[in-house]
Amino acid sequence: MMKEENLEEASGDTVEEHESERGFCGCCCIPIHWFKMLATEMHWSFVLGVVVVYGISQGLGGALSRVGTEYYMKDVQKVQPSEAQVYGGITSIPWLVKPIWGLLTDVLPIFGYRRRPYFIFAGFLGVISMLLLSLNEKLHLVLALMSLTAGSAGVAIADVTIDACVAQNSINHPSLAADMQSLCALSASIGALVGYFMSGIFVHLIGPKGVFGLLTIPAGLVFLIGILLDEPSMPNFDYRQVNQRLIDAGKAMWTTMKCPDVWRPCLYMYISIAVSLDIHEGMFYWYTQDSKDGPAFSQETVGFIFSIGSVGSLLGAILYQNVLKDYPFRDLLFWTQLLFGLSGMLDLILVLRLNLKFGISDYFFIVIDESVFQMIGRLKWMPLLVLSAKLCPSEGTEPQATENIELVSLINDVDGK
Repeated sequence: MMKEENLEEASGDTVEEHESERGFCGCCCIPIHWFKMLATEMHWSFVLGVVVVYGISQGLGGALSRVGTEYYMKDVQKVQPSEAQVYGGITSIPWLVKPIWGLLTDVLPIFGYRRRPYFIFAGFLGVISMLLLSLNEKLHLVLALMSLTAGSAGVAIADVTIDACVAQNSINHPSLAADMQSLCALSASIGALVGYFMSGIFVHLIGPKGVFGLLTIPAGLVFLIGILLDEPSMPNFDYRQVNQRLIDAGKAMWTTMKCPDVWRPCLYMYISIAVSLDIHEGMFYWYTQDSKDGPAFSQETVGFIFSIGSVGSLLGAILYQNVLKDYPFRDLLFWTQLLFGLSGMLDLILVLRLNLKFGISDYFFIVIDESVFQMIGRLKWMPLLVLSAKLCPSEGTEPQATENIELVSLINDVDGK
C-alpha cells in the first residue's frame, strides 16, 4: 500500500511539474503568437515598422535624445537653464505642425508611394543631423539648434507616417484596431524604459556627442523601414490635383475643428498646457550642478530617475485601463487636474530641502517625485487620448480618416513632445 501511495504521489508531482512547465511556456508563447497573428493579418513589415518607430525611434531614441540633449546644452554649449528651455521649445516645433506632415503623406505621393518615401526622408534627415552633432567638435549653437530641430523633424515625420499606416490598417481590419494601439503603446513604453535606463550610462561613458552618434542607429532603421514596407504603388497619380486635394483636406479639418466635441477638448488641453509652468530645465541644472545647495546627481543616477518616471507613466495607463476608465469624464478630469497641480509642489519641497528635515534623502524623494508626476500626468491625459481616438471615423476613405487622426494626434503630442 505504501509503495502504491508513493507512486501515486510521485506521478501527481510529475503531472503538476508538467502543467507548471506548460503554463510557463504558454505565457511566454502568448506574445509570440500575438505578433505572428498581427504579422499574418497585416504584413510583417507593418509590425516591424511600429516596433521601430514607436519602440526604437521614439521610445529608446527619445529617451537617449532627451538626456543627451540636456547634458549637451549644459556641458558642451554651456547655456543657461532659461536659454535651454527656449531652445527646447524651438526643437519641438516639428511636432507642433504634425497635421501638415499628415496632409502631405495623404495627398502628395512620391514616385507612386504615400508612405515609403516619407520614412526614407525621415531616416535620412535623422542620420545626417545626428552625425553633424556627434562629429563636429565646436559646432556653433545656431547650427546645433538647426540639427536638433532637423532630428526632431525626422522623428515627427516618421511618427505621422506610421500613424497613417495604423489608420489605414484600422479601417481595413477594424477588429484588430485595439491590438494595434496596444502594440504601439507597448513598444513605446518598453523602449522608453530601456532607453532611460541606459541613457545615463552612455552619457557617462561616451558623452552627449557620443549619444548623438548612437542615435543614427534608430534613424537608420527608420530609413530601412521605408525600403521594406509593403505598400501598393500609385503609378498614374495626377499631380495636378494636389492643390485641390490640399484645399479639400484643409476644409475637412476645419469642419472637424468646428465640431463642439472637438474644439472644446482642444481648448481645455490648450489652457491646461498654457497655464502649467514647466521648470524642468532649471530643475535639471539644479540637481546635476556640483554645488553645496543641490544633490549633484551623476549621469547614471539621472538616467535611472527618468527610467523610474517612465514606469510611473506606464502604471498610470494600467491604472486608468483597469480602474478609472468607467468613471465620469468630467469628474476624472477635475481630480486629475487638481492632483497634477499638487504634484508640482513636490519640486518646491525638494528645492527648499524640506525633505531632508523629514529624513528623506534627495535620491529617494526625487524618484518618488518623478514617478508620481509622470503617473498623474498620464492619468490626466488618458481620458483625452481616448476621446481623441473616438473622434477618428471607423469607416470612410483613408485620407479623411488619416487627416482627422493627425488633427487629434497633434493634441496628444503637445504634452509629450
